[in-house]
Amino acid sequence: MTKDKNYDLAIIGAGPAGLFAAYYAGFRGLKTVMFDSLPQVGGQISTMYPEKKIHDVAGYSSIRGADFVANLLEQSQRQDYELCLSESVTSLNAIADGSYELRTDKGAAIVAKAVIIAAGLGKCQPRSLPLLDEIASPNIIHFVPDLAVLDGRDVVVAGGGDSAVDWALAALPRAKSVTVIHRRNRFRAHEGSVKEMYDSGIRIVAPGEVVGYRSGAGQEFLTIDAAGKSEELQFGKFVVALGFKSDLGPMSNWGLNIEGYRIPVQPDMQTCLPRVFAIGDVSEYPGKVRLMAVGFGEASIAVNHAAAAINPGMSVLPGHSTNEG
Repeated sequence: MTKDKNYDLAIIGAGPAGLFAAYYAGFRGLKTVMFDSLPQVGGQISTMYPEKKIHDVAGYSSIRGADFVANLLEQSQRQDYELCLSESVTSLNAIADGSYELRTDKGAAIVAKAVIIAAGLGKCQPRSLPLLDEIASPNIIHFVPDLAVLDGRDVVVAGGGDSAVDWALAALPRAKSVTVIHRRNRFRAHEGSVKEMYDSGIRIVAPGEVVGYRSGAGQEFLTIDAAGKSEELQFGKFVVALGFKSDLGPMSNWGLNIEGYRIPVQPDMQTCLPRVFAIGDVSEYPGKVRLMAVGFGEASIAVNHAAAAINPGMSVLPGHSTNEG
Protein backbone atom coordinates (compact mmCIF):
# COMPACT_ATOMS: atom_id res chain seq x y z
CA MET A 1 0.00 0.00 0.00
CA THR A 2 1.35 3.43 -0.92
CA LYS A 3 2.26 6.04 1.66
CA ASP A 4 1.32 9.06 -0.47
CA LYS A 5 -1.27 9.89 -3.10
CA ASN A 6 0.63 12.06 -5.58
CA TYR A 7 3.70 11.07 -7.61
CA ASP A 8 5.60 12.28 -10.63
CA LEU A 9 6.01 8.77 -12.02
CA ALA A 10 4.34 5.39 -11.51
CA ILE A 11 6.12 2.29 -12.80
CA ILE A 12 4.09 -0.88 -13.35
CA GLY A 13 6.36 -3.92 -13.13
CA ALA A 14 9.44 -4.55 -10.99
CA GLY A 15 11.37 -6.72 -13.41
CA PRO A 16 14.84 -5.74 -14.66
CA ALA A 17 13.63 -2.89 -16.91
CA GLY A 18 11.31 -1.54 -14.21
CA LEU A 19 14.05 -1.60 -11.56
CA PHE A 20 16.42 0.28 -13.83
CA ALA A 21 13.68 2.81 -14.66
CA ALA A 22 13.17 3.43 -10.94
CA TYR A 23 16.91 3.95 -10.48
CA TYR A 24 17.14 6.27 -13.47
CA ALA A 25 14.09 8.27 -12.38
CA GLY A 26 16.10 9.25 -9.31
CA PHE A 27 18.64 10.95 -11.56
CA ARG A 28 15.85 13.13 -12.92
CA GLY A 29 14.48 13.95 -9.48
CA LEU A 30 11.14 12.27 -10.05
CA LYS A 31 9.02 11.19 -7.10
CA THR A 32 8.37 7.57 -8.04
CA VAL A 33 6.25 4.62 -7.00
CA MET A 34 6.56 1.12 -8.44
CA PHE A 35 4.01 -1.72 -8.35
CA ASP A 36 4.32 -5.44 -9.00
CA SER A 37 1.80 -8.23 -8.50
CA LEU A 38 4.56 -10.63 -7.44
CA PRO A 39 5.85 -10.81 -3.84
CA GLN A 40 9.43 -10.13 -4.99
CA VAL A 41 11.24 -8.05 -7.59
CA GLY A 42 12.89 -9.51 -10.68
CA GLY A 43 9.91 -10.68 -12.71
CA GLN A 44 10.39 -13.93 -14.61
CA ILE A 45 14.05 -14.20 -13.59
CA SER A 46 13.13 -14.46 -9.90
CA THR A 47 10.12 -16.73 -10.31
CA MET A 48 11.34 -19.06 -13.05
CA TYR A 49 15.06 -18.73 -13.76
CA PRO A 50 16.99 -17.62 -10.65
CA GLU A 51 19.71 -20.24 -11.20
CA LYS A 52 20.19 -19.65 -14.91
CA LYS A 53 23.28 -17.80 -16.09
CA ILE A 54 22.81 -14.53 -17.96
CA HIS A 55 25.38 -13.88 -20.67
CA ASP A 56 24.05 -10.94 -22.71
CA VAL A 57 24.14 -7.84 -20.51
CA ALA A 58 26.99 -5.36 -20.48
CA GLY A 59 29.52 -5.61 -17.68
CA TYR A 60 29.06 -9.32 -16.97
CA SER A 61 30.58 -12.16 -18.95
CA SER A 62 28.21 -14.39 -16.97
CA ILE A 63 26.06 -13.87 -13.89
CA ARG A 64 23.48 -16.00 -12.08
CA GLY A 65 19.94 -14.65 -12.50
CA ALA A 66 19.28 -14.25 -8.77
CA ASP A 67 22.55 -12.36 -8.31
CA PHE A 68 21.76 -10.07 -11.23
CA VAL A 69 18.35 -9.21 -9.75
CA ALA A 70 19.94 -8.57 -6.35
CA ASN A 71 22.40 -6.15 -7.99
CA LEU A 72 19.59 -4.35 -9.84
CA LEU A 73 17.60 -3.98 -6.62
CA GLU A 74 20.61 -2.68 -4.69
CA GLN A 75 21.32 -0.21 -7.49
CA SER A 76 17.71 0.99 -7.67
CA GLN A 77 17.54 1.54 -3.91
CA ARG A 78 20.31 4.08 -4.10
CA GLN A 79 17.48 6.31 -5.24
CA ASP A 80 14.43 7.15 -3.15
CA TYR A 81 11.29 5.51 -4.51
CA GLU A 82 8.36 3.58 -3.08
CA LEU A 83 8.09 -0.15 -3.85
CA CYS A 84 4.70 -1.87 -3.57
CA LEU A 85 4.90 -5.65 -4.04
CA SER A 86 2.01 -8.14 -4.16
CA GLU A 87 -0.11 -5.27 -5.48
CA SER A 88 -1.61 -5.08 -8.98
CA VAL A 89 -2.73 -1.95 -10.78
CA THR A 90 -6.28 -2.64 -11.90
CA SER A 91 -7.28 0.64 -13.55
CA LEU A 92 -5.68 3.62 -15.27
CA ASN A 93 -7.79 6.72 -15.94
CA ALA A 94 -6.80 10.14 -17.28
CA ILE A 95 -7.80 13.14 -15.19
CA ALA A 96 -8.31 16.80 -16.13
CA ASP A 97 -4.73 18.04 -15.63
CA GLY A 98 -3.20 15.36 -17.86
CA SER A 99 -2.19 13.13 -14.96
CA TYR A 100 -3.52 9.61 -14.34
CA GLU A 101 -5.35 8.01 -11.46
CA LEU A 102 -4.21 4.44 -10.78
CA ARG A 103 -6.18 2.05 -8.56
CA THR A 104 -4.90 -1.23 -7.19
CA ASP A 105 -6.33 -4.51 -5.99
CA LYS A 106 -5.49 -3.45 -2.43
CA GLY A 107 -7.79 -0.45 -2.61
CA ALA A 108 -5.09 2.18 -3.08
CA ALA A 109 -5.69 5.15 -5.38
CA ILE A 110 -2.78 7.33 -6.45
CA VAL A 111 -2.22 10.08 -9.00
CA ALA A 112 0.87 10.10 -11.24
CA LYS A 113 1.91 12.70 -13.77
CA ALA A 114 3.39 9.98 -15.99
CA VAL A 115 3.31 6.17 -16.14
CA ILE A 116 5.83 3.61 -17.37
CA ILE A 117 4.52 0.11 -18.06
CA ALA A 118 7.30 -2.47 -17.63
CA ALA A 119 5.04 -5.47 -17.27
CA GLY A 120 7.11 -7.98 -19.23
CA LEU A 121 4.70 -10.46 -20.78
CA GLY A 122 2.10 -9.95 -18.06
CA LYS A 123 0.81 -13.00 -16.26
CA CYS A 124 2.44 -16.07 -17.80
CA GLN A 125 1.16 -19.63 -17.84
CA PRO A 126 3.56 -22.32 -19.04
CA ARG A 127 2.63 -24.22 -22.18
CA SER A 128 2.46 -27.97 -21.73
CA LEU A 129 1.74 -31.13 -23.69
CA PRO A 130 -1.90 -32.26 -23.94
CA LEU A 131 -0.90 -35.79 -22.93
CA LEU A 132 0.28 -34.40 -19.56
CA ASP A 133 -3.01 -32.64 -18.71
CA GLU A 134 -4.25 -35.40 -16.43
CA ILE A 135 -0.84 -36.34 -15.00
CA ALA A 136 0.23 -35.05 -11.60
CA SER A 137 3.89 -35.83 -11.07
CA PRO A 138 6.38 -33.76 -9.05
CA ASN A 139 9.01 -34.85 -11.55
CA ILE A 140 7.34 -33.03 -14.45
CA ILE A 141 8.28 -29.35 -14.15
CA HIS A 142 8.24 -26.22 -16.32
CA PHE A 143 11.18 -24.34 -14.78
CA VAL A 144 13.92 -25.05 -12.30
CA PRO A 145 14.23 -22.52 -9.46
CA ASP A 146 16.75 -24.78 -7.71
CA LEU A 147 19.23 -26.73 -9.84
CA ALA A 148 19.83 -29.19 -6.99
CA VAL A 149 16.63 -31.04 -7.97
CA LEU A 150 18.50 -32.23 -11.09
CA ASP A 151 21.43 -33.74 -9.20
CA GLY A 152 22.08 -37.36 -10.19
CA ARG A 153 18.88 -37.57 -12.23
CA ASP A 154 18.17 -38.65 -15.79
CA VAL A 155 16.96 -35.29 -17.08
CA VAL A 156 14.81 -34.87 -20.18
CA VAL A 157 14.15 -31.40 -21.57
CA ALA A 158 11.45 -30.70 -24.18
CA GLY A 159 11.68 -27.53 -26.25
CA GLY A 160 13.81 -25.65 -28.74
CA GLY A 161 14.09 -22.14 -27.35
CA ASP A 162 16.58 -20.43 -25.07
CA SER A 163 15.04 -21.81 -21.89
CA ALA A 164 15.21 -25.43 -23.05
CA VAL A 165 18.82 -25.16 -24.19
CA ASP A 166 19.88 -23.20 -21.09
CA TRP A 167 18.29 -25.75 -18.73
CA ALA A 168 19.98 -28.60 -20.58
CA LEU A 169 23.39 -26.93 -20.30
CA ALA A 170 22.81 -26.11 -16.64
CA ALA A 171 21.82 -29.72 -15.92
CA LEU A 172 24.79 -31.30 -17.69
CA PRO A 173 27.44 -31.03 -14.93
CA ARG A 174 25.08 -32.28 -12.22
CA ALA A 175 22.67 -34.74 -13.87
CA LYS A 176 23.22 -38.44 -14.54
CA SER A 177 22.21 -37.89 -18.15
CA VAL A 178 20.62 -35.11 -20.23
CA THR A 179 18.39 -35.57 -23.28
CA VAL A 180 16.84 -32.72 -25.28
CA ILE A 181 13.77 -33.38 -27.43
CA HIS A 182 12.61 -30.86 -30.03
CA ARG A 183 10.04 -31.39 -32.73
CA ARG A 184 12.18 -29.62 -35.35
CA ASN A 185 15.80 -30.13 -36.30
CA ARG A 186 16.45 -26.39 -36.00
CA PHE A 187 16.57 -24.71 -32.58
CA ARG A 188 15.29 -21.17 -31.88
CA ALA A 189 17.79 -20.57 -29.07
CA HIS A 190 20.85 -18.35 -29.31
CA GLU A 191 23.29 -19.78 -31.85
CA GLY A 192 26.18 -19.85 -29.39
CA SER A 193 24.17 -21.82 -26.84
CA VAL A 194 22.97 -24.28 -29.47
CA LYS A 195 26.56 -24.90 -30.61
CA GLU A 196 27.65 -25.39 -26.99
CA MET A 197 24.84 -27.92 -26.52
CA TYR A 198 25.81 -29.90 -29.63
CA ASP A 199 29.46 -29.86 -28.58
CA SER A 200 28.70 -30.88 -24.99
CA GLY A 201 27.70 -34.49 -25.41
CA ILE A 202 24.06 -33.88 -24.50
CA ARG A 203 21.84 -36.34 -26.33
CA ILE A 204 19.69 -34.44 -28.84
CA VAL A 205 16.57 -35.91 -30.39
CA ALA A 206 15.57 -33.48 -33.13
CA PRO A 207 13.21 -33.86 -34.80
CA GLY A 208 11.42 -35.78 -32.09
CA GLU A 209 8.24 -35.62 -30.04
CA VAL A 210 7.02 -36.86 -26.69
CA VAL A 211 3.93 -38.93 -27.48
CA GLY A 212 3.32 -40.93 -24.31
CA TYR A 213 3.88 -41.27 -20.58
CA ARG A 214 3.63 -44.13 -18.13
CA SER A 215 4.72 -44.91 -14.59
CA GLY A 216 5.25 -48.12 -12.70
CA ALA A 217 7.29 -49.58 -9.84
CA GLY A 218 8.30 -46.11 -8.74
CA GLN A 219 9.71 -45.19 -12.14
CA GLU A 220 8.47 -42.86 -14.90
CA PHE A 221 8.87 -43.18 -18.65
CA LEU A 222 8.28 -41.08 -21.75
CA THR A 223 7.53 -42.50 -25.16
CA ILE A 224 9.38 -40.62 -27.87
CA ASP A 225 8.69 -40.62 -31.60
CA ALA A 226 11.94 -39.82 -33.42
CA ALA A 227 11.52 -39.69 -37.19
CA GLY A 228 8.93 -42.46 -37.05
CA LYS A 229 10.89 -44.67 -34.64
CA SER A 230 9.40 -45.18 -31.18
CA GLU A 231 11.52 -45.27 -28.03
CA GLU A 232 10.76 -45.43 -24.32
CA LEU A 233 12.95 -43.28 -22.12
CA GLN A 234 13.12 -43.39 -18.33
CA PHE A 235 13.44 -40.04 -16.59
CA GLY A 236 14.01 -38.59 -13.14
CA LYS A 237 13.06 -35.01 -14.07
CA PHE A 238 11.18 -33.91 -17.18
CA VAL A 239 11.53 -30.16 -17.88
CA VAL A 240 8.76 -29.00 -20.22
CA ALA A 241 10.20 -25.77 -21.66
CA LEU A 242 7.70 -24.99 -24.41
CA GLY A 243 7.21 -21.31 -23.69
CA PHE A 244 4.36 -19.45 -22.05
CA LYS A 245 0.91 -18.07 -22.74
CA SER A 246 0.67 -14.42 -21.76
CA ASP A 247 -2.18 -12.38 -20.32
CA LEU A 248 -1.97 -8.62 -19.75
CA GLY A 249 -5.09 -8.72 -17.57
CA PRO A 250 -6.72 -5.33 -16.79
CA MET A 251 -4.28 -3.50 -19.10
CA SER A 252 -6.30 -4.81 -22.02
CA ASN A 253 -9.03 -2.31 -21.04
CA TRP A 254 -6.83 0.79 -20.72
CA GLY A 255 -7.10 1.92 -24.34
CA LEU A 256 -3.49 1.09 -25.23
CA ASN A 257 -4.25 -0.42 -28.66
CA ILE A 258 -2.68 -3.68 -27.54
CA GLU A 259 -1.73 -6.02 -30.38
CA GLY A 260 -1.69 -9.59 -29.12
CA TYR A 261 0.09 -9.01 -25.82
CA ARG A 262 2.33 -6.13 -26.99
CA ILE A 263 1.83 -2.39 -26.59
CA PRO A 264 2.80 -0.31 -29.65
CA VAL A 265 5.06 2.64 -28.81
CA GLN A 266 6.64 5.62 -30.56
CA PRO A 267 10.42 6.20 -30.70
CA ASP A 268 10.24 7.95 -27.30
CA MET A 269 8.57 4.80 -25.90
CA GLN A 270 5.26 6.65 -25.48
CA THR A 271 2.07 4.68 -26.11
CA CYS A 272 -1.04 6.07 -27.76
CA LEU A 273 -1.86 7.65 -24.39
CA PRO A 274 0.06 10.85 -23.60
CA ARG A 275 2.61 10.48 -20.78
CA VAL A 276 2.08 6.70 -20.68
CA PHE A 277 5.18 4.80 -21.79
CA ALA A 278 5.90 1.08 -22.27
CA ILE A 279 9.31 -0.60 -22.09
CA GLY A 280 10.82 -4.08 -22.14
CA ASP A 281 9.11 -7.17 -23.50
CA VAL A 282 5.65 -5.60 -23.39
CA SER A 283 6.53 -2.81 -25.85
CA GLU A 284 6.45 -3.12 -29.64
CA TYR A 285 7.91 -1.05 -32.47
CA PRO A 286 9.53 -1.73 -35.87
CA GLY A 287 12.91 -3.39 -35.46
CA LYS A 288 12.34 -4.34 -31.82
CA VAL A 289 14.96 -6.73 -30.39
CA ARG A 290 13.80 -8.48 -27.22
CA LEU A 291 16.86 -8.43 -25.01
CA MET A 292 17.30 -7.20 -21.45
CA ALA A 293 20.08 -4.91 -22.65
CA VAL A 294 17.60 -3.23 -25.00
CA GLY A 295 15.05 -2.91 -22.18
CA PHE A 296 17.54 -0.96 -20.08
CA GLY A 297 18.03 1.51 -22.94
CA GLU A 298 14.27 1.82 -23.34
CA ALA A 299 13.98 2.59 -19.62
CA SER A 300 16.37 5.51 -20.00
CA ILE A 301 14.52 6.81 -23.05
CA ALA A 302 11.13 6.60 -21.33
CA VAL A 303 12.26 8.23 -18.07
CA ASN A 304 13.96 11.13 -19.84
CA HIS A 305 10.94 11.82 -22.03
CA ALA A 306 8.60 11.46 -19.05
CA ALA A 307 10.68 14.00 -17.11
CA ALA A 308 10.44 16.52 -19.96
CA ALA A 309 6.70 15.89 -20.42
CA ILE A 310 6.04 16.45 -16.71
CA ASN A 311 8.12 19.64 -16.59
CA PRO A 312 8.59 21.36 -19.97
CA GLY A 313 11.46 23.32 -18.44
CA MET A 314 13.49 20.12 -18.13
CA SER A 315 15.62 18.88 -21.01
CA VAL A 316 15.12 15.41 -22.44
CA LEU A 317 18.90 15.10 -22.35
CA PRO A 318 20.10 14.55 -18.76
CA GLY A 319 23.46 15.40 -17.28
CA HIS A 320 26.03 12.61 -17.32
CA SER A 321 25.93 10.28 -14.31
CA THR A 322 29.69 10.70 -13.99
CA ASN A 323 28.95 14.24 -12.82
CA GLU A 324 26.82 12.99 -9.92
CA GLY A 325 28.36 13.30 -6.49
